[in-house]
Amino acid sequence: MNELPHDHHDIQTLLAIMARLRDPQGGCPWDVEQTFASIAPYTIEEAYEVADAIDREDRHALKDELGDLLLQVVFHARMAEEEGSFAFGDVVAAISDKMIRRHPHVFADASVEDAEAQTVAWEEQKRRERESSGHEDTSALAGIARGLPEWQRAVKLQKRAATVGFDWPDITPVIAKLHEEIEEVRAEFSAVADDPGDAAARNRLEEEIGDLLFVAANIARHARVDVGAAMRRANLKFERRFRAMEVLADADGNALAALPLEAQDRYWNRAKAGEK
Repeated sequence: MNELPHDHHDIQTLLAIMARLRDPQGGCPWDVEQTFASIAPYTIEEAYEVADAIDREDRHALKDELGDLLLQVVFHARMAEEEGSFAFGDVVAAISDKMIRRHPHVFADASVEDAEAQTVAWEEQKRRERESSGHEDTSALAGIARGLPEWQRAVKLQKRAATVGFDWPDITPVIAKLHEEIEEVRAEFSAVADDPGDAAARNRLEEEIGDLLFVAANIARHARVDVGAAMRRANLKFERRFRAMEVLADADGNALAALPLEAQDRYWNRAKAGEK
């Protein structure tokens, strides 16, 4: 059995570990049977755990989670190498070439005025790359991955449409559109309530809720707020306050689940007031 490199700071050590794990003649049975498709959900999960560590400002956890995410890259690269597609070094070369190519204001003689101008130049460079690689889709929306979380894809679609001028000039009409969508959702809720078995009404309700969420994402984009970060903060706040409700109820000798909504709401308000 080959010895692993001793320097654990060296990427070659991680590559050697993955090669050993994937070895059919002595590797880990679980690692050996994995495929690109079976590993993909773990890759997405690790990216979210990186974001969570950043939100918590936990640098120790961030170091560990970045390692877990790097392992995912190494895992995919190893499987690709085994099938003869590419290796880890090719991944490094591809991203290095891309970063140099897309930053001519840093690595060449081009110049940009500010970060916003750089974003425009970045998207234009991506468009040229798609054309040169033979992509037939010439839409301004081409190249936006369908595998993204839908809220993230919504923002990307909106940003890309804005590059050709299809965008609200300010937040006022977006807020108006939000109220319009709320009323349409309200109308479809009424339709479903009138006839719960009406499949068409339920489909319309789903569509209107989707429109409402799409506009909410647009509001976040205009506010320059990351939708995912905003939702994570909302989730953490809800979890924090709900757990505080449970503690308060327990201290009073009450089971939260046994209380009516009005009593639960009073505990919610106490938990909320306790944060001030």
